[in-house]
Amino acid sequence: MLDAALLVLRGVSGGLLAGHGAQKVFGAFEGAGPEATRGMMQKLRMQPPQLWGHAAGLSELVGGGLTALGFLSPVGPLTAAAPMIMATRLAHWGKPVWNSKGGPELPLVNLAAFTALAATGPGRLSVDGALGIRLPRWMVALTAAGVLGGTALALATRAPEEAEPEQRLEPQAPAIPDPEDRQQLETAAQEYREREVELRAGADAAKRQRRASQPG
Repeated sequence: MLDAALLVLRGVSGGLLAGHGAQKVFGAFEGAGPEATRGMMQKLRMQPPQLWGHAAGLSELVGGGLTALGFLSPVGPLTAAAPMIMATRLAHWGKPVWNSKGGPELPLVNLAAFTALAATGPGRLSVDGALGIRLPRWMVALTAAGVLGGTALALATRAPEEAEPEQRLEPQAPAIPDPEDRQQLETAAQEYREREVELRAGADAAKRQRRASQPG
C-alpha cells in the first residue's frame, strides 16, 4: 500500500509540475511560453529575466518529470522544491495563505509533497525501484547544495525595488462660476444685506422706545 500511495503522490505532484514547466519552456498545454515567462521574471525583478525564466521552467519540467518517474531520487523532488520556494517568496509572500487571496497555499502544498518524497524515496513502483538505483550520499548532498545555492543566488541578484515617483500637485486655476449661479449668489447677498438693515432698524427703534419709557 505504501508503494502505491507514493506512486499516486509522485504521479500527481510531479506530473502536474512537469506540465507546468512545459508551459513555460515550450508553451505546451496552452501555456504562455518562454517570452511570457521572461516578462513574468522581469516583473518579479529577476536579473537577467531570460536566464531565470529558463531556470524556472526547466527546474519544474526536469524536477517534476524525475519525481513522477521515481528516477534518480531524490534529485527530482529536491529540484522541484526550488521553484516552489521561489514562488512562495517572490509571488505570494506577505499575502493571506489561501490561494483565493493570492497566497502561497498551492506552492506550500507542493513543497510539502516534494519534501516528503525526498525523505521517503520513490518506493518500489518506480524506475529506481525497478532498476535498483540508489544514488550515493555525496550526489544527494551536491544536489541539495546546488538547489540552495541557486535559490540564494536568484534572490541575491534581484533588482532593487524602484521607488514610486512623488506626485506633484499642480496649481489649479480658480473655477469660474456659472452666470446663473453668480446671479443667484448676488441676489442672496442683496437679500441678506436688506434683512440686516431691517434688523438694525428694529433694534434702534427698540432702544429709543426703552429710553423714552424710562422716568426723567
